[in-house]
Amino acid sequence: MEVVRPDECAPPPGGSAVTIGAYDGIHVGHRALLAELRRLAAAQGLSTAVVTFDRHPATVVRPESAPRLLTDLPQKLELLAACGVDRTLVVPFDRARADESAEDFVHEVLVGNLGARLVVVGQDFHFGHGRKGNVELLAELGRELGFGVVGVGLHAAAGRPVSSTRVRELLAAGDVGGAADLLGRFHQVRGVVVTGDRRGGPVLGFPTANLAVPPEIALPAEGIYAATYTRPSGSVHQAAVSVGRRPSFHRDAPAPVVEAHLLDFDGDLYGEEGRLSFVARLREERRYDDVGALVAQMHDDVARTRAVLAARGAPTC
Repeated sequence: MEVVRPDECAPPPGGSAVTIGAYDGIHVGHRALLAELRRLAAAQGLSTAVVTFDRHPATVVRPESAPRLLTDLPQKLELLAACGVDRTLVVPFDRARADESAEDFVHEVLVGNLGARLVVVGQDFHFGHGRKGNVELLAELGRELGFGVVGVGLHAAAGRPVSSTRVRELLAAGDVGGAADLLGRFHQVRGVVVTGDRRGGPVLGFPTANLAVPPEIALPAEGIYAATYTRPSGSVHQAAVSVGRRPSFHRDAPAPVVEAHLLDFDGDLYGEEGRLSFVARLREERRYDDVGALVAQMHDDVARTRAVLAARGAPTC
């Protein structure tokens, strides 16, 4: 998949079939729409293009209520490439872009950069300043500028539309299994392994990798999870993971910490980017006044992690 920016993007010969959106998470609804884009493009002999943004538009339009992200930009691009898209145009989103009219966006980006001949979006799609752009406006502009428009119905699961918001709600409730059903994969967070309290190995006998996950990334609810950890080399390891404030040792931790104990692993992980994929929630986080009780619970967490991952075929991300 080719990744381009507006200042280096010229329309391909023959034009493009285009879709537009934040595409946070690349969930099963996104994938269904992208499959339809590819099908329609093939029927018309067009290349496929996704228009997305270098940040979530809400971080500029309403930063005080912007959602946590399901994927950062590099992961989003990896997932789009896996969906078989020919090209992704990454549009910088700033205040000027937020103030741009829907009509100007269509002329500049869809037609100017991509030579749109077909635009495929969800039926509830909105864009442009004040969200005034929609399927009806696209169709009107398409008649003028020479592209067709298809509005795709929302993909549903368990009787409800699939959306990034719904995935975030499941993660916030600790339901990583439900989130995985909507994502079509396990929710993954990435971060550099940094130095922690150095208590896991020497004191508790369970060395952990502390992932510095960027604050804009959505974490599941605080608790203990069975997960897999992927190293930069591609090797995948089973992991018991704590997302929480370590109440047995910290009274007033300001933010949750992500700590992964890799099963049957002995090595140095500091400085590498680890990738954690959350498979199942084991329990809530609890405070233990007695270290021995905490260690006993950690042994149980590891045993349950082995059982959960074995039952799922030791899944990778």
